Amino acid sequence: MPWIRTLTSDIQSGVKTIEIKFKMEYFRSIYNRYQEASSLLKEKMLDEFCRICGYKRKYAIYKLNDASPQEKTYSLCKAGIKRRRAKVYSQQMINILEKTWQVAGYVCSTRLKALLPLWMPWIEKYFQLTTEIKKQMLQISSRQIDRRLRPYKFKIKRRIYGGTKPGSLLKHHIPIKTDHWDVKIPGFTEVDTVSHSGNNADGTFAYSVNQTDILTGWVETRAVLGKGERGVLAALQEMMEAFPFPILGIDSDNGSEFINYHLYEYCKQKNIQFTRGRPYKKDDNAHIEQKNWTHVRKLMGWDRYDTSCAVDAMNNLYKQELRIFMNLFLPSTKILKKEQIGSKKKRKYDTPKTPFDRVIDSKNGDQNKIERLQTVRKKSDPFVLSKIIDKKLAIIIKKANCHYSSKQPTGKDKKGKGKLSAKDQEALNIASKMLGVNIHGSKLDS
Repeated sequence: MPWIRTLTSDIQSGVKTIEIKFKMEYFRSIYNRYQEASSLLKEKMLDEFCRICGYKRKYAIYKLNDASPQEKTYSLCKAGIKRRRAKVYSQQMINILEKTWQVAGYVCSTRLKALLPLWMPWIEKYFQLTTEIKKQMLQISSRQIDRRLRPYKFKIKRRIYGGTKPGSLLKHHIPIKTDHWDVKIPGFTEVDTVSHSGNNADGTFAYSVNQTDILTGWVETRAVLGKGERGVLAALQEMMEAFPFPILGIDSDNGSEFINYHLYEYCKQKNIQFTRGRPYKKDDNAHIEQKNWTHVRKLMGWDRYDTSCAVDAMNNLYKQELRIFMNLFLPSTKILKKEQIGSKKKRKYDTPKTPFDRVIDSKNGDQNKIERLQTVRKKSDPFVLSKIIDKKLAIIIKKANCHYSSKQPTGKDKKGKGKLSAKDQEALNIASKMLGVNIHGSKLDS
């Protein structure tokens, strides 16, 4: 009956009130004695306090070491305000951390913590750092970074359009790689293409040819118009020359842009191991699939680029600032092992390092190229690089075909106006000269 339920509720509420009052009285009686007791006696008093009040031991220690109950006011409890720990990290430091995170391309907290010591000279240059703020930035943990940057985080989900077609019968001559990568020296790479077809895969459009080294994580990227066999091979040859170590192996998917006699014969002549993944198994090329997102799709988006001027602008970025920024200034992590614990997987990662530092640690790089790249890193500023990348991306985005994609290049291209305009070329050159050096360490052309 309703009145019985009400009576029962009132009795339970009264009992609870009596329990709280009893606990408070007992706490007040034991508090002063606990402060003056010896360590041995404190241990016995804690046992008794936990048994009578039903507290956990850690909470009991917290209460007995807290301020005296006579000194505390309970207005906060009545107002419903929870007690919180004092903040260790100032809001000014969090703001600087957020700006650095933004410039670094919104990397994860582990990578952000690893790049802070490397970037500190430039952070001090652009922000007013006190000794205390600098100390806080260097000591903050990756977990704390996650918590502090949570309000700033966002995710973007967009549709991806593919454009890979199966290769010819030549794939029977190219062995399938079924074992996992376990390399100790740099030079073994994975390659793939990223299509820039927009929402229509008809006609000719741009592709980004992406190549990453397994051991170091070094990435080289070039843009080509269409994915003809000769054009892709020329891009690969240029990229292999740009790596700071000799290429020993190439692993690709089964697309016709890679499974062809041009690349097959080239690898035979250069004594490069050429393997391919299993058909319809993207996880066989997991390393390059990850780089396709971080180095291409995340920057270029899903727009359609189908003109030679767009390809030229993309290569202007790929060969210079983006290459320096990603390989010399952004640390990356590598998974060491996975452990299955019940229904969850526990992953253990190594210490984050930049691809360039991994090349140096391997002691198998081309010393001349390494010395030039060290000079580039000393002269470069990651904050300036980030601004230049943004400016060049703005120019590239203007070259996108935002209308319904036609089967052929636009009429403007047919009239021979597909090259970069003098104004755009000048803008790209000015942006690059803000850095002062190109990817090989020499002065940029005027």
